[in-house]
Amino acid sequence: MRKKLFSLFLAIMVAFSTVQPISATSSSELKKQREEKESQKSSTQSELDAINDQISDLSGEKEDVDAQISELTSQIAEIMVSVDLMEEEIADTEEQIVQAQKDYDAAKVKEEEQYTAMKKRIQYLYEKGENSYLQVLLEAKSWGDLLNKAEYVQEIYTYDRKMLDDYAATVEEVAQLKEDLELKKSDLEASRYELEQEEDSLQQSLDEQKAISADYEQDLAKAREEAAVYKQKIQEQNEEIKQLAAAEQSKRAEEEEAQRKAEEESRKAEESRKAEESRKAEESRKAEEEKKSESSAASEKEPEKESGSKTSSTSTASAPSSTNGSAKGSEIASYACQFVGNPYVPGGTSLTNGADCSGFTQSVFKAFGYSLPRTSSEQRSAGREVSYAEAQPGDLICYAGHVAIYLGNGRIVHASSVKTGIKYGNATYKTILSVRRIVG
Repeated sequence: MRKKLFSLFLAIMVAFSTVQPISATSSSELKKQREEKESQKSSTQSELDAINDQISDLSGEKEDVDAQISELTSQIAEIMVSVDLMEEEIADTEEQIVQAQKDYDAAKVKEEEQYTAMKKRIQYLYEKGENSYLQVLLEAKSWGDLLNKAEYVQEIYTYDRKMLDDYAATVEEVAQLKEDLELKKSDLEASRYELEQEEDSLQQSLDEQKAISADYEQDLAKAREEAAVYKQKIQEQNEEIKQLAAAEQSKRAEEEEAQRKAEEESRKAEESRKAEESRKAEESRKAEEEKKSESSAASEKEPEKESGSKTSSTSTASAPSSTNGSAKGSEIASYACQFVGNPYVPGGTSLTNGADCSGFTQSVFKAFGYSLPRTSSEQRSAGREVSYAEAQPGDLICYAGHVAIYLGNGRIVHASSVKTGIKYGNATYKTILSVRRIVG
């Protein structure tokens, strides 16, 4: 583009160097100069039109780049909001984990206290051994008293057993909640990492587009300067053409007046000549009439000659010429399952040593000759979009900051988080943003 503008600038300089002074001495020469100048003006106008076309093209291209800058800025803003929301959710999850730990510790203390109390009661009842327990029962004064004592011992045992079971269940429930919260936190951290990677990628693209926009702005400024030079040149050429036209008109008037005087003198001389010729012609006519009268009788006797001619013409005319899903997708899905259990590594692309979610999908498809972009957001534009109802094994399931491979029957395989690694999961465990068909 810059080379083209420089060439046009040289053309302007050459056009300026061709300006000639008005030095003609005849209207025809002035007319020739004027026509040459009009031709130069036409050429300059063509160059100006070309520059204006380039300005229009540059402006349109810059508008496209600015639109991309606006779109990228909007996407980055959305990602930043998503990251902030994830940060809040992670912080809330961490608080829930702390509270779950407190609940676990409290339940564990109560379990220990109940267990200690039960041991004391059992020790009290059975500290003298089995014979003492029998003695307590034998000392019953009646059968009803015996049953009461036996029931009392059984109730104590049943109560303690139930309390221990309840506390044990509480401890297990709180421990499971803590583990679930830690798993959720790990998933959130993985999604946050993916979004931050996506933000970095978009920021890089934004910086590149801004640099391109700056280049366009510089080219536009230079093109406008050169257009101004062309406009100035056209104004000068118009003035020169105006001067040449005025000089031509004045010179033509002088030439017409000189021609009129010459024609007047010529007319007078011609009239004198014609008068003399007319006199001589009249004398010659009379002599000719006498001569014709004498030869009239002889000419009437001569036979009339007939002449004729035949003409013929010929004309010629020429006639007118006369799915249940693709096998490849299922193969990709089966291949991806081989790596379940391998680690999640932020920024990784190794199926064996560790990968993040987009690195996992990229490497799986690469093994079958398909090239996917690096980040999860870029992979949302890969292939073609289908609905979730049409999803087939081997399709990509895209989420906010995450991507997975569909296995069919609502199941996925994906690099989930640092805590869980590559694993199976349900496709609808998070909101699905897009389903992309890469194969078929």
